[in-house]
Amino acid sequence: MLRKVLSLAAAALTSVALTAQTPPPSAQPAPADQPTYRARADLVTSDVIVRDGNGQFISDLKESDFEVYEDDVKQSIVSMVLVHGGRTFNSLTPPPAPPAEGIILPAKRPMNDAAGRIFIIFVDDLHLDFRNTGRIRELFKKIGKTLVHDGDMFGIVSTGPSSIAIDLTYDMKRLEEALKKIAGNGLKPSEILEQPEGAEGVSEVRYRAHTAFSTAYDILKKLETVHNRRKAFIYVSNGYDFNPFSQTRQQQESEKYRTFSGDSDQGNYTDPFNNQNNRFAEADLVRELAELTRAANRANTTFYTIDPRGLVGMPDLDENVDSTDWSNYIRTSQDSLRVIAEQTGGIAVVNQNDFDKALKRIDAETSDYYVLGFYSSNPDPTKRTRKIEVKVKRPNLSVWSRPQYTLRPNPGPARGSR
Repeated sequence: MLRKVLSLAAAALTSVALTAQTPPPSAQPAPADQPTYRARADLVTSDVIVRDGNGQFISDLKESDFEVYEDDVKQSIVSMVLVHGGRTFNSLTPPPAPPAEGIILPAKRPMNDAAGRIFIIFVDDLHLDFRNTGRIRELFKKIGKTLVHDGDMFGIVSTGPSSIAIDLTYDMKRLEEALKKIAGNGLKPSEILEQPEGAEGVSEVRYRAHTAFSTAYDILKKLETVHNRRKAFIYVSNGYDFNPFSQTRQQQESEKYRTFSGDSDQGNYTDPFNNQNNRFAEADLVRELAELTRAANRANTTFYTIDPRGLVGMPDLDENVDSTDWSNYIRTSQDSLRVIAEQTGGIAVVNQNDFDKALKRIDAETSDYYVLGFYSSNPDPTKRTRKIEVKVKRPNLSVWSRPQYTLRPNPGPARGSR
């Protein structure tokens, strides 16, 4: 069932007509007997928010007021878009990169869609507690009331049995339809403890996390083709822990061993799998989160993560979980949401109950901003991760922009024609 839902979610945005703006550069023909390596000249775009000392957005800046640096090398700004109050003002249109020789590109079709904001609402119901379903639906009512306004384009995708896959739309009724289908389907602590454990830990825990990450990653690949718009990824989840309740699981295994062997020495048993999991689980989680945030930065998409649990207390009385284990589980799962948000320039709404305040902040950050674009002057394809710094010449202003981006993987060599 989960594999079927993953396929449905990955295809949710496929039918949306989005125009790519990354034409290939010119290249000299290679000798017939040598492989031809195709390079790309992609338009790099970055959202920029400029505020004064009172926190007010500055909306009268010109292209000449900005300086963009990639790895400390100044870049030429070729495009600039201002979105203010949700309205889009295009002040500088990028020239196309030179096309490859011998290829005739079709005429570019005009885009009638001039929405200032695009929201992807990501319902990670595989990591949402069923007992919090009512609370989750209330959160989505607030999202529809506070964050998504008439004229905004949004899409909704779920990772599990809620089976939500809504293409980008302006129709607010679709949000109401999705709200009625949302239900948490996350594993309870007792269910995690009952799951079989292998060399990589609890397999069901890993599988569910991979399903969520793969679904988000496929959506981000579609968003790479959208330029000059603020793309906000509203990521609703309880977060991730690849090695949950390790001490409780080890105690249970130890008790099973003593019952089987009749050994009363509690220090006689160690779980070889658990020792390995403690060593590698955190590194594996960090690696997968890093890959997701790199994809988001390539697509110039900001993650806003929301944990609908709010302030989290102790586990339910019917859950036989060590209190230290529970605290570690909550901390790790919330930290995973913080990483996703902070590494893409967003905010993590975790361990708090005031969702209204957080949604208003997200609304403000996605309503007023600049989008600056440039073609990188660095021709080295091996330099995949590149630092970005945006400066404003006008004094006493604070500037926010994403700190880096990562090149897409090179498609590899192609044989030259004979």
